[in-house]
Amino acid sequence: MEVNDLVNLISNTAFPVVISGYLLIRLEKQIVGLSASINKLNTIISTKLGVVVDYSDENKNA
Repeated sequence: MEVNDLVNLISNTAFPVVISGYLLIRLEKQIVGLSASINKLNTIISTKLGVVVDYSDENKNA
């Protein structure tokens, strides 16, 4: 493998891998925050409606 091939391989694969990893880490934080907000809203709405919500099954799968 020549140096030009190695440089081409790194530039074609390393950059997309780094960008993908960065975006996954950033989006994970946002998804966790959105999930917490949805769970909070679900609790508030179910309390207002007088509905009992059982979260025990969700905790087993998480």
